[in-house]
Amino acid sequence: MRSLVFVVTALAVIGLAVWAYRENYRTQHVINETESLQGQIGAARSRLAVLRAEWAYQNRPSRLRDLAEINYDSLQLLPLRPDQFGKVDQVAFPPTKKVDFDGIVDAAGTEDYP
Repeated sequence: MRSLVFVVTALAVIGLAVWAYRENYRTQHVINETESLQGQIGAARSRLAVLRAEWAYQNRPSRLRDLAEINYDSLQLLPLRPDQFGKVDQVAFPPTKKVDFDGIVDAAGTEDYP
């Protein structure tokens, strides 16, 4: 009986060792994958910073003004004037529909109450 307990205990220890070994390698794999993703995120942020800098450089007002002057014949762009803007009361909004409300709300779908 004692030898059976020793064998079962030894098998349990071996099983736990195999489980711990597998978990160790799974953990290392997940850590490596996480580090790889963090590196990709860093590279993407770096590319985004470069793109934002390029966007700011390409859209600087002096450059756009020069381009508008160079391409005036084909684009015929003019500076904005205050009289080109409208007022809110000039906007035609769609008419609102009148909702008849008798004061009774049947939210539960049951009979009307007096």
